[in-house]
Amino acid sequence: MQEALLAATRHWPVDGVPDEPRAWLVTAASRRLVDVWRSDAARRDREARVIAWEVPAYDPVDHDDSLTVLLLCCHPSLTPASAIALTLRAVGGLTTGEIARAFLVPEATMAQRISRAKATIRASREPFRMPSAPDRDARLRSVLHVLYLLFNEGYASTHGHTVQRIDLSREAIRLTRLLVGGVPDHAEAQGLLALMLLLEARSPARSDASGALVPLPEQDRSRWDRPLVAEGLDLLGRAMAHGAVGEYQLQAAIAAVHDRAPTAADTEWEEILTLYGLLEDVTGNPVVTLNRAVAVAMVRGPQAAIEVVDEVEDRLGTTHRWLAVRGQLLEMAGDTAAAAELLDRAAATATNEAEQRHLAERAARLRP
Repeated sequence: MQEALLAATRHWPVDGVPDEPRAWLVTAASRRLVDVWRSDAARRDREARVIAWEVPAYDPVDHDDSLTVLLLCCHPSLTPASAIALTLRAVGGLTTGEIARAFLVPEATMAQRISRAKATIRASREPFRMPSAPDRDARLRSVLHVLYLLFNEGYASTHGHTVQRIDLSREAIRLTRLLVGGVPDHAEAQGLLALMLLLEARSPARSDASGALVPLPEQDRSRWDRPLVAEGLDLLGRAMAHGAVGEYQLQAAIAAVHDRAPTAADTEWEEILTLYGLLEDVTGNPVVTLNRAVAVAMVRGPQAAIEVVDEVEDRLGTTHRWLAVRGQLLEMAGDTAAAAELLDRAAATATNEAEQRHLAERAARLRP
């Protein structure tokens, strides 16, 4: 019950007090109790296996079922959105809150979606199995999305005090390598792996010695992992040679433009703006529009970019990313007072402590 009360202090100020607070607390406490029971049962099972363990007389076959489990969890009775959410929770190890932030929905909504997905699987009575050939492409799309969201949570963690969670991003890369090995001619799988490698290459420079976030334009590019950049560029070239270009290849192409630039000043922003336009046409994602606004600012100026940002205010206006981007653009336009106010609001809304500190410091620097 203490942990349920702690959860309430975190979530209620953000999501609002539920209609039935007592029922919410009892449910949260019950779920925690179930987690404890499961953890204890799993620990006892592990200990029993260790006691009974015998050293084999031969080297075991190196075999990893992680990717198979991902495919199995993308159950045919679920919609793609529900399958992705359930797989992230059951296989990826993300919390319901992390998944909710990735989908831009309240945590309570995501909890209900995951619960309904479990109930749907139980009601379908359809066994878990590897997908048939006609079903494989649809399953692969869901798996790619799961891996993409898993990597994003590792690369730009939505909670905690560090900029990134290396364990998650590297696990996503490992699983995606397995996927590319299993479907070597799948252009989007190659594109996703290329995107991950091109972004992960920047990890050594994304925070300073104190753990503070270092924005891309200010990063020491000599610290980037150049072998990862080279591998990512090679993969991207092979993916695009297939002809059909998808969203992950376009994102990788944008990352490649940044990674090829020797300095931030050498970045080919016209090319990035064109690629974001294509990506926006493919996805219709408001976050892509937000990113395109930054490219617009670098090519056409901050005022034109502010107009782009305002196009998605109704969908993203309460998120810290929208507030931060608009604040940055106002700073570029010379309106430092309004920029500081938005950056303060972004800092108060952000859930990652390193990002909170970075935004608050930027706001403070703009005040006289």
